[in-house]
Amino acid sequence: LQQQGIFKSEDLLSRFFRISIEMCVELCYRTLNDPSINPTLARAKCYHTMDAFVRLVVVLVRFSGESTNNVTKINLVNKVLGTVAHVLVQDHEVHTTEFHQLPYHRFFIMLLTDLTTSDPVFEAIIFPVLQAFGSTYQLLKPSRAPGFAYSWLELVSHRIFITKLLLHTPQKKGWPMFQQLLISLFKFLAPFLRNAELSKPTHLLYKGTLRVLLVLLHDFPEFLCDYHFAFCDVIPPNCIQMRNLILSAFPRNMRLPDPFTPSLKVEMLPDIAHAPRIVSNYETIIPDNLKKDLSEYIKARSPVTFLSELRSKLQISTEPGNQYNVSLINALVLFVGTQAIAYIHSKGSTPSTSTIAYTAHMDIFQHLLVDLDTEGRYLFLNAIANQLRYPNSHTHYFSCALLSLFAEANTEAIQEQITRVLLERLIVNRPHPWGLLITFIDLIKNPTYKFWSHEFVHCAPEIEKYV
Repeated sequence: LQQQGIFKSEDLLSRFFRISIEMCVELCYRTLNDPSINPTLARAKCYHTMDAFVRLVVVLVRFSGESTNNVTKINLVNKVLGTVAHVLVQDHEVHTTEFHQLPYHRFFIMLLTDLTTSDPVFEAIIFPVLQAFGSTYQLLKPSRAPGFAYSWLELVSHRIFITKLLLHTPQKKGWPMFQQLLISLFKFLAPFLRNAELSKPTHLLYKGTLRVLLVLLHDFPEFLCDYHFAFCDVIPPNCIQMRNLILSAFPRNMRLPDPFTPSLKVEMLPDIAHAPRIVSNYETIIPDNLKKDLSEYIKARSPVTFLSELRSKLQISTEPGNQYNVSLINALVLFVGTQAIAYIHSKGSTPSTSTIAYTAHMDIFQHLLVDLDTEGRYLFLNAIANQLRYPNSHTHYFSCALLSLFAEANTEAIQEQITRVLLERLIVNRPHPWGLLITFIDLIKNPTYKFWSHEFVHCAPEIEKYV
């Protein structure tokens, strides 16, 4: 290759890689589409072809540039991955439903495996290599190449990629990249899940997504804790189990108290005073003028027109089911809640149904509860329920806030909707967020809320039986 001058220019090198991958892929197509070849043997032949190309790439990366300069190696990895991604997208557009994922999946998986081995040459460039793969996967996200979605999900959740990126990168540098990959997956699934249109292929992808979340919940719970807001922001409200998997995560060094313990004093738990780490910059979602008005109202309860105008600022259309800016509602609820916690702590108190009462923060929440229509109220209550997680100051405050809203509600319809938001998250399969459980248990057991006296509790025997 050196003698042929392949490495003399960027264009020649790109052309070499493009023609190489195209030849390999073409051979795979011919093999896989040949009815005279046994499917198992056809796959083995494709693997053999792609593995040979991968070995060539690995050798080129190993011996490219000087031993003390890794920039050349990283640039080469980026060039190869970019070229393969470009060929994949073109192939996907040309073959559409006849597109084959196999050669590309094999290439990415084997190249990742070979470039992350315990080898001093590759260990020195491990993070830039992972970045290159993450950027390539983002380019090939399901919305860009739906025919590659199954392989894509398997690649981003592969044990080597997920472990190296989330566990072995310094200062959690790989976490934002993996968060973006998951958000791309959730956004792709959202229209199907929102309309409950799950064909068999979509249902398989959904099941695969739940399994990835289970792996994260078990092995990397802190990752789900840090990014819970960003994930819940893109998951449709009706995807209750998917959201529960994310909200059930808690730090591995924490032992959750049993929520069914009689007379559990939540306010006495040592972790309940600590604020959780939220990496998502949710405040940027709130427009500057709205944030300014919010802050002014929280400080001085002015301007007086703020509350009456708030609903219109959350609305984006008149189309039923799509009237409200869900991201803005989620951000507003968390912003007001964090401001309330800071205010209560500044007074030397802790959140309780008495200390949160008659504050500007609760004025905002109570006004939204009454002023919003059924759709908006459901989204608002879900935004509160999304903060009911493991023991921390946010869980404590929003649990008190939700119970206070139930107690102060002026109609039974509002109380029924609060109950619905909690109950629908509890009737699905486990896991259930700890904060959700302690809130619901307090609601049904504390005589203050007179839960069992309401008609909606007895309107269906299934509800009464479950509760």
